[in-house]
Amino acid sequence: MKVAVLYGPHDLRLVDKPVPALPGPDSVLIKVKAVGICGSDLHAYHGKLATVVFPRVIGHEVVGEVVEVGSAVTTIAPGDHVVVDPVVSCGECPVCRAGRHNVCRDVKCIGVACEGGLAEFIVFPEPSVHLLPADLPWRDAVLAEPYTIGAQVVSRGRVTQGDKVLVMGAGPIGLVILQAAKRLGAKVLITDIADSRLALAKKLDADACVNPSKQNLAQAVSEFTGGYGVDVAVDAVGVPALFEQGVELTAPGGRVVIIGFNPTPAQVPELLITRKELDILGSRMNAGKMPEVVRWIASGEVKTGPLVSHEFKLEELQKAFDLLDKEPENTCKVVISL
Repeated sequence: MKVAVLYGPHDLRLVDKPVPALPGPDSVLIKVKAVGICGSDLHAYHGKLATVVFPRVIGHEVVGEVVEVGSAVTTIAPGDHVVVDPVVSCGECPVCRAGRHNVCRDVKCIGVACEGGLAEFIVFPEPSVHLLPADLPWRDAVLAEPYTIGAQVVSRGRVTQGDKVLVMGAGPIGLVILQAAKRLGAKVLITDIADSRLALAKKLDADACVNPSKQNLAQAVSEFTGGYGVDVAVDAVGVPALFEQGVELTAPGGRVVIIGFNPTPAQVPELLITRKELDILGSRMNAGKMPEVVRWIASGEVKTGPLVSHEFKLEELQKAFDLLDKEPENTCKVVISL
């Protein structure tokens, strides 16, 4: 079978490996049908993801059809369409037992800190494999993992109907956060310095779109909220300056959610946080959100179609990464079909 292996920065190769055998009774063998390319894959490709040790099989947004199951598997059968939850944890520590396995001290993401799913066949344990409706197109189903990020963000931010939400960044993750907030009845102002991405946000029902390189964001937020500030601000880019701005633009009693891993310290005065009694919340991957977002997609509660800007075959993988490098403003979600 063909497997995508990243041997080092800018050294991506398709190699031949044997089809994996089931390693245990709880294992599931999957014929991969589609894999989404994420920003973390691109960071790994550039050698800028510290958790990646080369060589690494990349890819963590994975859907496919079950080929074989182990003797102890009860919820999955051959022929089922499935999506893989990429969060790998110990399952036994206090946070895992509390249902927050995404922040297990030993947590890993497939394709990043352990082998991923950009291969013709993969094996994962039953708890990581979730059923998809058989009639759900692979092109839509492959977006389930990104939507779990949005589901986790709005859960952490306690977004509710009537909230005014600021999403900073209209890349694929910002756009799924937008939709996750909208389905809860919130009103969303989204920002980006690329007008093409804001145009896509409008198609996805953003209530307001702001290019902060051309418009005054503070003024736009004031107009959007009647001078009060947003209830929830989300930095969907991972830039300290956006975190700082989120703290400034959030209303008293509001929440600021950050998802980035930027090690650069942000300059946030305690005064702003204390005076407004803000909640500063991190959001990492997802904690059991996969079944929920599969229902969103299957029922049409979110718009998956506009997010996929390009599709490539596995043999064209290098073309996909070249496109993401050269035309970031003209790409959204890139999908590899197998």
